[in-house]
Amino acid sequence: MQTSSRRATGARRALAAVVTALALAAAAPSPASARDTEDTHEVKGRQVPLRVATYNIHAGAGQDDVFDLDRTARALRDLRADVIGLQEVDVHWGARSDFVDEARALAEKLRMRVFFAPIYDLDPVTEGGERRQYGVAILSRHPVLDAENHEITRLSTQTPDPVPEPMPGFAEVVVGVRGVPVHVYSTHLDYRSDPSVRAAQVKDMLGVLAEDRGPKILVGDFNAEPSAPELAPLWRRLRDAAEDGGLTYPAVDPVKRIDLVTVSPGVTVAGARTVATDASDHRPVVADLRLGRHHP
Repeated sequence: MQTSSRRATGARRALAAVVTALALAAAAPSPASARDTEDTHEVKGRQVPLRVATYNIHAGAGQDDVFDLDRTARALRDLRADVIGLQEVDVHWGARSDFVDEARALAEKLRMRVFFAPIYDLDPVTEGGERRQYGVAILSRHPVLDAENHEITRLSTQTPDPVPEPMPGFAEVVVGVRGVPVHVYSTHLDYRSDPSVRAAQVKDMLGVLAEDRGPKILVGDFNAEPSAPELAPLWRRLRDAAEDGGLTYPAVDPVKRIDLVTVSPGVTVAGARTVATDASDHRPVVADLRLGRHHP
């Protein structure tokens, strides 16, 4: 990760703050890694395969609003992805998700590594209990070389009369993919009809991406369709990887495409699709990418 000393110090603080949520589960051979082996001729050349997905997991509840983290894990496993950006992740948050640490639980179920980036970090319900956290996460079958929870502009849902201000919850990890360091970001943008906060968030995210070099993959729930004016600055720097991938929200009979996989120049999109499942109120998006070994 190309950073200033200030960002490096911030990264160390962020990692220390979430060390209990950075589960580096031993990643066993998987369908995804088997696929990489099949692409050996590409690995030996200039292209490295990587399957990436994004999924708003609705805190582990399906379209039916029933909490079932095993169902969530099955939906994720079926994606056969190497790296997955998650949104609406509860960590000891509340009764709706049985106070489960969903980031760690999903990592263990899928035998993947995970970095959790809380947006909210609240006092426990009872004295001596676990802190209540909610945010985004990134699962990876590949080694996590670095990780940071960035601040972007947000309008809090946890305080009365909120005003836009910098808050955490924009996750970045650097994963080592067969010798290629790749920056992967997971985001969840503001849901309100007023686009001004989303516009500020896009500006903030692009500022973070500008400090990093090499292949970049930004995924998440953008709460706006790609044609929305507030997302326009993204397309000067990134490419929509799943333009023809299908609608994503709601999960049953979707009418919008607001869950996106975007990539920087030099990342080739071999294919992308939206996956029909009711394990959340969103549908996941999966993209097969090819990474150049000598990225601009």
